[in-house]
Amino acid sequence: MGSIWEIDFYSRPILDESQKKIWEVLVCESPMDVRTSAESLFRYAQFCPNSQVNSVWLRTALEEAISKAPQPPTKIRFFRRQMNNMITKACADLGIPAQPSRRTLALYQWLQQRMVEVYPHQSGYQPTTNPSVQFEILTPQRLPDALTGQQWAFVSLETSAFEEMPDWGIDFGEAFPLQMIGLAPGTKIPGIIIFSPRALPIAGWMSGLELAFLKFESSPVARLLLESGVNERWILVNLKTAQTQAEAAGFEEAKQKAKGVHFLAVQSSPKAESFAGFWLLQELDLP
Repeated sequence: MGSIWEIDFYSRPILDESQKKIWEVLVCESPMDVRTSAESLFRYAQFCPNSQVNSVWLRTALEEAISKAPQPPTKIRFFRRQMNNMITKACADLGIPAQPSRRTLALYQWLQQRMVEVYPHQSGYQPTTNPSVQFEILTPQRLPDALTGQQWAFVSLETSAFEEMPDWGIDFGEAFPLQMIGLAPGTKIPGIIIFSPRALPIAGWMSGLELAFLKFESSPVARLLLESGVNERWILVNLKTAQTQAEAAGFEEAKQKAKGVHFLAVQSSPKAESFAGFWLLQELDLP
């Protein structure tokens, strides 16, 4: 898999001389595994005058970023649904597929940092509450019957266990460095393992989604949801017993203690020594 970029093109809490908000493009390389150094990820930032906000300016900025990067991206992720047309057009003009995604973990960290360390020091800074992105909540879809696991289990691993993740046998998956999140050593990372003889097709199908996070929904029906893209929702497991519902509530509690970090794994059986799929995930409150 080649380099994947995460981008944001949006207004910042900075006003120009005409009292118009200044825009900015941020480009950040996605980390792909747990051993990636956050400092080694490619980054690019450029402010944009309000009067020049369009796909042509964005394409030019991305061309400059590509010229400075170690390698061009094979895909670009973005989380702002309202910028879909402009970002998609600029990327299409460059021949790069753009994918709406909530898997913009490095970009999220960088944006949080810039809100504290960069924008307040700019001339024209206007402190404002930065509302979270509003995502349309869709009705969860059923997984295709051929992709439903026969068994599943709640599990957990300590942060230290992920140090060896690059050495695990994994057919499909993606991860990120846990130190980027700032988790304390020994933090338990909760997860779900799906077991199925069709583990490889299930993992292959999931790899085609922009996996975001898992979430326990207690009503109107108790179930575990798989969130993907910017607003896709899939029913992963229906929780029909008090015991499984309690385990799911425990999963959510552990996820919160781990700053939203958790994982989804797919195996052919509980005795398997490799994974058809393994994704390290984080639920974000996107800005």
